Amino acid sequence: MRVLIVEDEVFLAEALQAGLRHESMAADIALDGDQAVELVSVNDYDVVVLDRDIPGTHGDEVCSIVAREHPGVRVLMLTAAARLTEKVAGFELGADDYLTKPFAFEELVVRLRALARRPPAGSAPVLEFADLRLDPFRHEVYRAGRYLRLTSKQFAVLELLMRAGGGVVSAETLLEKAWDERADPFTSAPRVTMSTLRRALGEPDLIVTVPKAGYRLVHPKTAAEDGHDA
Repeated sequence: MRVLIVEDEVFLAEALQAGLRHESMAADIALDGDQAVELVSVNDYDVVVLDRDIPGTHGDEVCSIVAREHPGVRVLMLTAAARLTEKVAGFELGADDYLTKPFAFEELVVRLRALARRPPAGSAPVLEFADLRLDPFRHEVYRAGRYLRLTSKQFAVLELLMRAGGGVVSAETLLEKAWDERADPFTSAPRVTMSTLRRALGEPDLIVTVPKAGYRLVHPKTAAEDGHDA
């Protein structure tokens, strides 16, 4: 396992590095947020142990960058703040685990090994496609920076399309994932919701219908070529 320790207290960082190496983990050190972002961009880390309050790029921003640009890298956030609101904020930024200072080194090792066992993340916490940005945690959608007010079903359908990353999502999958088990399998609800979602997203249209297959997102320049009838 390869770990990046992001900690501005040199003594603590070096102690953690020595301890992790003793546990057969490769460990690098970044003393500020700028160095952390650079190292993550050029090295293949399994986990980043991230102190939230660091100089340079703030730990919150480092966490967001790692989650967005390197979704396969886990983030264990360290902080002196033990309040629940602080922990929730850390998870919303994309952290995978949270440890409050002071902590036992043995607990850190156990948490790192548990994180390394998890399968790679399939997508970043905040989903992006073309000029769309969808935040599942805050339940918000923006297009070109403009907030869109969507219904719960429109949001669920759009999230499924964005997670597919341009792949086809069938009407059956939409019905299974966005509606409950009481939904009529012959209902037209997915088609109707897709139509209203298109209007809510505005122009240019980003959703196309794939005959006998389902729906998918496309970039604006190809939408006109593919067609967009519901």
